[in-house]
Amino acid sequence: MDILEFTPKPDQYAWTFGGAAPTHRIKPGTVLRLWSDDAFCGRLRNITDLPSASLDSRYLNPQTGPFYVEGAEPGDTLVLHFIDMTPARSWGASATIPFFGGLTGTDRTATLQEPLPERTWIYQVDSARKTVTFEAQASELSLELPMAPMLGTVGVAPALGEVRSSLVPDMFGGNMDTPEMRPGATCYLGVNVEGALFSVGDGHYRQGEGESCGTAVEGAMNTTLAVELIKGGAPVWPRIEDDDHLMVIGSSRPLEDAWRISQVDMVLWFGELFGLDRLDAYQLLSQISLAPLANVVDTNFSAMTKVAKSLLPPTQVYGGIHRHLRELAATLSPH
Repeated sequence: MDILEFTPKPDQYAWTFGGAAPTHRIKPGTVLRLWSDDAFCGRLRNITDLPSASLDSRYLNPQTGPFYVEGAEPGDTLVLHFIDMTPARSWGASATIPFFGGLTGTDRTATLQEPLPERTWIYQVDSARKTVTFEAQASELSLELPMAPMLGTVGVAPALGEVRSSLVPDMFGGNMDTPEMRPGATCYLGVNVEGALFSVGDGHYRQGEGESCGTAVEGAMNTTLAVELIKGGAPVWPRIEDDDHLMVIGSSRPLEDAWRISQVDMVLWFGELFGLDRLDAYQLLSQISLAPLANVVDTNFSAMTKVAKSLLPPTQVYGGIHRHLRELAATLSPH
């Protein structure tokens, strides 16, 4: 088993999916131990650090990578199994940003209202208790919340030579911002270019479904993941599997189209797994699917269709690779 550790320097960050040269070439079967910076590049450290004065919108969501996977060709399936995610700092940051977020006018939902006031919150991390602490600014309320690490961005280079901002979610994955991208999950992405050129970043110490204000508890992250490759079988949209669920993420605007995408791809997945025709799969899905939101704030919104494995016939998803990688993860010593 090859193990690669990588902490990028700021001049090695990628800001796009596609268009960036790979930092490393790796073989399928490699385990990566990576550090990634937070979405703000560590520039929000105090409640007095406001986004308009501290952030450059051209340089948000820095990515660690991309990684060139040897043997990956268009039409293949890239498999990323997330083994561990651990906060790399003792604090995380969140903020309200002018004309950004789910409950304000934006450049896409134009209104005559004034922007909501800027505000920055700093969450203290207690690694021993595995909590982050919310502290209200207009009152004395303080709440200790369970830590729930996840990655907001996981993606490959897009098709057709496109270069997309690391703020964007789409068919290639990207800034999906789903809390389901967490330790124990396996992500399946369709390969669009030779080598796949995948990258990860945008660590969140916790985030609610939808990411309402547009920012989670943003924090630098230490991530351990295993990389595998399945020849052929590329999913059209990102798929996720954990021990208990199958999931598909669709990204689009309006939000109902993102939901429709995830539903259609799950119908197709049911056909692949169980030989169901579209109407039978559609009927079954109508009775058993959940529809968690991922984000309602990015350039595309992301919706998920989620189905419990316990409600489905036993099957080997992608040849049982999730179970194999879970077993592999159990053999690794902590970093």
